Amino acid sequence: MADNATQRAITRLEARTEALAKVVESCRKIMLVARLAIAGGAVWIGLTIAGVVAFMPFGLVAAICAIIGGIVAYGSNASTARQSQAEMRAAEAERSALIDAMTLKQVVRPQLLH
Repeated sequence: MADNATQRAITRLEARTEALAKVVESCRKIMLVARLAIAGGAVWIGLTIAGVVAFMPFGLVAAICAIIGGIVAYGSNASTARQSQAEMRAAEAERSALIDAMTLKQVVRPQLLH
């Protein structure tokens, strides 16, 4: 592969890695919101059972939906994050292999006389 083509491939892999990093960060944020939904639903049900909050059918259904939805959202985004991290590692390994295969020139600094 020519050096110019190698540089383009490296640039493409770096862009792919950055895009995957954004996906992973987005998944982490959604996973946090999902955990909050699960906790909120569980707290609401607990407060209803303890009698702190008056029993409301709509509130109970909303709490159950929050728990189920949170579990689904968390699981889906955890899976996506794992897949994206695996793709990132593969892209970084490919980038590293391309860099190692390049014939790089050593830059020699001229000595400066003061």
